[in-house]
Amino acid sequence: MPLFAIPFPAIDPVAIAVGPFVVRWYALAYIAGLLIGWRYCLILADRPPRLIERRDIDDFLVWATLGVVLGGRIGYVLFYQPGYYLQHPVEALYLWHGGMSFHGGALGVTIAILLFTRARRRAIFAFSDIIAEAIPIGLFFGRIANFINGELFGRETDVPWAMIFPNGGSVARHPSQLYEAVCEGLLLFLLLLFAEHRGARQRPGIVTGIFLIGYAVARMSGELFRQPDAQLGFLVFGTTMGQLLSIPVLIAGIALILWALRRPALPIATPGRAAAR
Repeated sequence: MPLFAIPFPAIDPVAIAVGPFVVRWYALAYIAGLLIGWRYCLILADRPPRLIERRDIDDFLVWATLGVVLGGRIGYVLFYQPGYYLQHPVEALYLWHGGMSFHGGALGVTIAILLFTRARRRAIFAFSDIIAEAIPIGLFFGRIANFINGELFGRETDVPWAMIFPNGGSVARHPSQLYEAVCEGLLLFLLLLFAEHRGARQRPGIVTGIFLIGYAVARMSGELFRQPDAQLGFLVFGTTMGQLLSIPVLIAGIALILWALRRPALPIATPGRAAAR
């Protein structure tokens, strides 16, 4: 063990255990992210420009949950271990074994937003702007859960705050989960909050674009400190799967902002009334 490395705290990944009933910190992170994110979306719906009704946010919670869970799991299976799950297809259903992909979850939520706004006849980007502001909350809790589980740890380093992870061998590593919790969660949340107070939602699509760019930059930067997935390693030009998947996210965010800036700003709706259909 390196002389100044910090031992990983002995945190049981199981938060609650009552007989055979077990609740893991990872599950609590998803629940906290969804519920706190839902409450935050309700607050945003009451703020100008008031383009979306509160009941739409309430009803979308189930859609968002399905999008996150199904998209996250399918994304992990397809992006990170397709060969393994092709040989063991039933295990793709074993969500309790772990294995989720943010990019897959984001795609799942995107599909959920498309279907929901079409069914409710709501403006898609007015709706996605609200949802985008809440996503960093879930990202923050998710990365903290990654840290508690001792997974997705960082690369070898000699920085003073390096840690020895149970599954990372005897070398000191970056606590990259905490880096990502700060960058993808806290800092991205504050960036979107700043955009909110600057009236960015008056041009639907701007906030969504800022989120996409912010996440892509945070993820690609975080991957510089994170150990690549063992089954994949480094890919083309020394990149990781997380970085490659973030490139189209970055491009989509830039394109969306450029598109939104070319459209006129929307009028502010009167309180208690949704202006977008």
